[in-house]
Amino acid sequence: MSGFDLTGLTASFGGERVIGPLSLHVQEGERVALVGRSGAGKSTLISLIHQQVGRQSSLVPQNLGLVEALPVFHNVYMGQLDANATWYNIVSLIRPFARDTRAVKTLLDELTLPEKVWVPAASLSGGQRQRVAIARALYRNSELLLADEPVSALDGPMAHLVMKLLSERFRTSVVALHDVELALAYCTRIVGIQDGQVALDEPSEKLTPADITPLY
Repeated sequence: MSGFDLTGLTASFGGERVIGPLSLHVQEGERVALVGRSGAGKSTLISLIHQQVGRQSSLVPQNLGLVEALPVFHNVYMGQLDANATWYNIVSLIRPFARDTRAVKTLLDELTLPEKVWVPAASLSGGQRQRVAIARALYRNSELLLADEPVSALDGPMAHLVMKLLSERFRTSVVALHDVELALAYCTRIVGIQDGQVALDEPSEKLTPADITPLY
């Protein structure tokens, strides 16, 4: 099951409450967009959900979490580190197995990064780095995706390509998005966050951009 039911979620920084208490129930098969202005609490909420569901999910954090010195291959491969034995991971660091190399290259082809497989992450552009983090999440192959602004560094056509890919590959997702049009196009449910609380929760089909923009 890739859905979840979380209640009483709260987070505080410096003694100040920034999230909650709030509850979020996500059914299997839902694609939820978290929308709202910067600082509303979307990133914190993604982190709280990840703390609760942990290994059941594929995560694309806003800071991407890449290891700069490692090639793109190994950054993507890390999506399945906990699925393999320690000896296998050590060998893969030195001489990757052919089946893993093929799988990673296939994902990079889909994300139009085929020539970057052995390039260090540190040398990539912002948009390329974002796509590597997305490839890592896809490689993990969980049913649940948690993503924090996964297309913020991508241009229009590439953002659509990535959102389409994510919506096809993950049965259930919770994605923080600043782009209202993308949220309505690729998600089935819109949850608006304002001052750490749920201010809007409706099916996408019932909403227009004008319904969402007051949250920004």
